[in-house]
Formats: sequence, structure tokens, C-alpha cells
Amino acid sequence: MTSAIEIVVVDYRSGNLRSVAKALEAVGASALVTGDPASIEAASAVILPGVGSGPAAMDALRARELVEPLRNYVASGRPFLGVCLGLQLLLDRTAEGDAPCLGIVPGQVQKLPTGLKVPHMGWNSVQFQKEHPVFRDVPQGSHFYFVHSYYAAPNDEQDVAGITEYGVPFCSVYAHDNLVATQFHPEKSGTIGLKIYKNFVADAAKRRGQDTTPPSPGTL
Repeated sequence: MTSAIEIVVVDYRSGNLRSVAKALEAVGASALVTGDPASIEAASAVILPGVGSGPAAMDALRARELVEPLRNYVASGRPFLGVCLGLQLLLDRTAEGDAPCLGIVPGQVQKLPTGLKVPHMGWNSVQFQKEHPVFRDVPQGSHFYFVHSYYAAPNDEQDVAGITEYGVPFCSVYAHDNLVATQFHPEKSGTIGLKIYKNFVADAAKRRGQDTTPPSPGTL
């Protein structure tokens, strides 16, 4: 049997790194939590988690010289998963401080409408708009855990793979080829969230040419 695939989890002091690493371990993968640009450039699969302020996160990525490695990695076609702020950072700009982001996905990050309780915190459903290996066997309308005050608005609606309603319908899942990102936290979403990670690991292994299938999700 081939060894477990190693997933690089990007460490820039802005994310639930241990929770993501535990989720990966629960589905049979090995997690390398690192902020080393060379490790990201050499990775077979990368996860960009994130919580908090978009402008502060971009400052941290720039300070660690991770901006170009992340752009180059996604352009290489290897599997990439963004989580929560890790989705928003992929776009061109954020309304939070009118700050530039990574510019990988054309679009803007917008603030949730006034009059709503923000952050949007708790469980909400996702209506999937298209198929992707990372969502295999995840039922339509599944509930995931959200914590956010801003949301991604990609220019190309064909890449909006999941929609959630909170005052407005917003992109809760983005998918384009090797790039997938979620506004919710799979690592905080129980068994169905572990299914997302299991599928991501399996897809990454397939793309790398492995024939292993991760075991069934465990319990965090």
C-alpha cells in the first residue's frame, strides 16, 4: 500500500491550523503545516485556511513572501483548497479596507448587507450548483458551519459551485478545475465536513497518480 499523501496547510498566523490538520489526519492524510514558500511550491496539494481580517492576512502573506508561491501553485494545476478567509483572499479586492487580494479569481469581496446579525455565525445549508470530485456523495442542502462578515462575489457565475442564503444569496463554494474554496469551515462541520476533506485528499492522490483511497472519516 502506498503511503498517505501529504497536504501542505499554509501557515501565516491566520487560521485554525490544528483543526484543519486534525481533519486531514482523520481522513488518512499527512498534514504539513508550514509557511515555507519552497514547501508550497513543491507541494502535491495545498490548503489555505483563514480567519479574521482580509487586509491583515494579505499583509502576513506578503511579509512571509507567500503571494507569488500561492499564485504560481494554483496556476500549476495542482489541487488547492481555500477555507473561509482562504476563499476571499483568492479574489482581486476586498471591501474590507478596500484592499487588494491575491488576484487569482476575478471578482470582489463584499460585506454582508446591513440589518443582518454579523458575523454570519452558525450552521447553514449549501445548494450545490455543479458537480466536482471534492463534493462527491455530499447531499444537496447539506449544512456546514459558517463564521464570516464578508463574502466572495466571483465575476464568473459558472464557477460558483455552491450558494447559501443569508440576507442575500452568496457564493459559499467556488470551484474551477484544480481550485476549490469554501466560505464555510469543513473542519468544524462534523462528518459531512470531513467528507469534503476526504474527497479533496482522494482527488489529490488521483491527480498525483496514487491508487489509495483514504479510510472513512473519523471523529474530531
